[in-house]
Amino acid sequence: MPKQSNLMVTYALLVFIWSTTPLAIVWSVEDLHPMWALAIRFFLALPLALGLLWLFKTRLPFDRVSLHSYLAGACSFIGSQTFTYWSTDYLSSGIIALMFGLSPVISGLIGRFMFGMHLSLNQWLGMTIALTGLSIICLGDADQHIQPVGIVIALIGVLVYCMSMYWVKKINAPIDPMAQAAGSIGLSVIFSIGMLPFIWQYAPTAMPHAKSLFGLGYAVIMASLIAMFCYFKLVQKIKPTTLSLTNVLTPMLALMIGALLNNEKLPLIALVGVVILLSGLVVYFLKEIRASIQARHKKQ
Repeated sequence: MPKQSNLMVTYALLVFIWSTTPLAIVWSVEDLHPMWALAIRFFLALPLALGLLWLFKTRLPFDRVSLHSYLAGACSFIGSQTFTYWSTDYLSSGIIALMFGLSPVISGLIGRFMFGMHLSLNQWLGMTIALTGLSIICLGDADQHIQPVGIVIALIGVLVYCMSMYWVKKINAPIDPMAQAAGSIGLSVIFSIGMLPFIWQYAPTAMPHAKSLFGLGYAVIMASLIAMFCYFKLVQKIKPTTLSLTNVLTPMLALMIGALLNNEKLPLIALVGVVILLSGLVVYFLKEIRASIQARHKKQ
């Protein structure tokens, strides 16, 4: 059983990576077309993922069920990320992270209306508050890199991400998480190759600057590989309710990091919307927050 301190470090590292990944994406597209940055990210991530499978002696199955699961997972990678990279033309990194902070809310709505799942009063109230905050953010000044069209694009990416998770869960293939990720990245590479003829005219003609290369490398190594290790380790060792709280912490940190490192400023009305949206997420996760606090008190 891993020490509590090790799990805390892993949890903190995961929150940090997820908080900084949107900024890395924004930086990576400064000298690259967004779709080229996305394709290159998968081209670089695949050999690293396969190398990790070889290092840990993990089998990559190719039966029909496994391939189906890889396809479902690829929707989360290439499907969701296509919209995320596209949204960088319209949104700051902090707002992109904020949109993905809404993934539990969107997942809850999908579960309720497509699978008949029960939602508590707190969850409904939290959704209402969060969506009210989102509406206020849409009223922000377009010059501040918060454009409604970008919010719509980012939310489509979040929707695809949430649907992908339900699809993978429905298939329920008996695959090692590392193999699942590698297989999904592999299919994402195939889709990226299919995308190249449509974006070939935007192919990079010069070496990107250091900032763009750093963002690309960070997205490949930290977001695609190390975060994956942290996530699957925590899935096995801590309660899902505790892990889900990352959706509250990540947007707050991402907004601060974007302001500090990328000079991303929010107009007052958008800032009010952010506070309301985050308050909605806290209300949505109120039961989980209370359970986490009670569990900590019992250990003491």
